[in-house]
Amino acid sequence: MAHKAITGLQQMPSGIWKIDKKYRGERIQESTGTRDRAEAEQHLIYLLEQRRQEKVYGIKKVRTWREAATRFLLEVKDQASIHISATYMAQLDPFIGDMPITHIDDDSLAPYIHSKLHPAEGKPVTNRTVNIALQRVIRVLNLCARKWRDEERRPWLDVVPMISLLDEKTNSRKPYPLSWEEQSILFAELPAHLQTMAMFKVNTGCREQEVCKLQWDWEIAVPELDTVVFLIPPGFGGRSVRSGVKNRDERLVVLNTVAKSVIEKQRGQHKLYVSPFGKPDGDGNETTVHRMNDSAWKKARVRAAKKWQEKYLRPAHDGFSRIRIHDLKHTFGRRLRAAGVTEEDRKALLGHKNGSITSHYSAAELDQLIEAANKVSVTDSRAPALTILKRRQA
Repeated sequence: MAHKAITGLQQMPSGIWKIDKKYRGERIQESTGTRDRAEAEQHLIYLLEQRRQEKVYGIKKVRTWREAATRFLLEVKDQASIHISATYMAQLDPFIGDMPITHIDDDSLAPYIHSKLHPAEGKPVTNRTVNIALQRVIRVLNLCARKWRDEERRPWLDVVPMISLLDEKTNSRKPYPLSWEEQSILFAELPAHLQTMAMFKVNTGCREQEVCKLQWDWEIAVPELDTVVFLIPPGFGGRSVRSGVKNRDERLVVLNTVAKSVIEKQRGQHKLYVSPFGKPDGDGNETTVHRMNDSAWKKARVRAAKKWQEKYLRPAHDGFSRIRIHDLKHTFGRRLRAAGVTEEDRKALLGHKNGSITSHYSAAELDQLIEAANKVSVTDSRAPALTILKRRQA
């Protein structure tokens, strides 16, 4: 008697058999992972029996990590960080994609962690980068246990395992605030457009994208003080279209004398952007740069470290030779603290969340913030002394 072929299998161009079958009102679509027809049929039979037991005996369906990750991405698709989440989910999929969520634990995640810290090719990532992925794993598993339910209102996962995070202190890059001399050497090596942007950043504490995308529409005149401020809206587009101010509040940018002089030099160069240093678009209009941390910045810091060694006959500090764009913000914050600016005023100047409504500042309060910002606008002996304790390098 001839063997009756099971319906519901389709062979893909790659030769792999794919399941596409409807069973008791439920559509089953997934790859069998095999080119052998008999093995594919056995896999389909197993799935059908699993569905039958779920319907007849109420046995709970065990979801795979890929199912959970897909649902998570669909739920957060409107978030500004969706592209980051999708990247991490894609990195995790080859290691745990087909694994039941009940099997996700430290042991199952160990191969992924090893691949990132000890890659066969390329540079290893930091513990912090790995932890960002692990934190998303924890978030998905918590949703499986606390929010998502099957047809019988049962949670996808009964117990969330303890997922261990890596120690970030062992290899994290510490902030490095610049000394006045280091700033002078570094800025002299920067191309003109980066020098302008860096000078504005180190005098306002703005984040990289707040400098790159600063717009004239956000400028607000303060006639009582004969100055202007910028109020960055919470939903402005950062590097990605949907990204905005970090804490989702309006960001007040107060200008000290140096930052104000930068703004005045830029005035009239572009109708939209304060820093129009990008390449012309399709219509011939100049656009803004998307990032400051580019090859020009990295080459400039190498030259600056070399100039430091030539001048002082000793190697530059590793923090200076690898200075980051964000360290300019740290520099502004450290100088404010060294000048005795209060914590509340430092938070306002740095754009940190402190419970205040930035758009409701009075002229007197703005005058106080401008005075505080001006305490770090000089680079001579009038500037507050800033001694950074640095370990001697081997």
